[in-house]
Amino acid sequence: MSNIDKRNRLDETPFSYRVNKKNTVFLDYHGKQVKILKGKEADKFLQKMDTAKDEKARQLVMAKITGNFKRGNER
Repeated sequence: MSNIDKRNRLDETPFSYRVNKKNTVFLDYHGKQVKILKGKEADKFLQKMDTAKDEKARQLVMAKITGNFKRGNER
């Protein structure tokens, strides 16, 4: 995994997620919502989070799910 996160950005735990009663998952990056997962996509995500072995693996799963959402013009 050290080859994937060369700058050790995931050590800072920038990603988090919340789940509501309807099993909708809200992914946050530094406290700001960046993606919403519903239905099968949310179930698949939660299953991956349960099988992740440590926090860095969970951060990597969330980073891959959110994709390339930063373009340089965010504030």
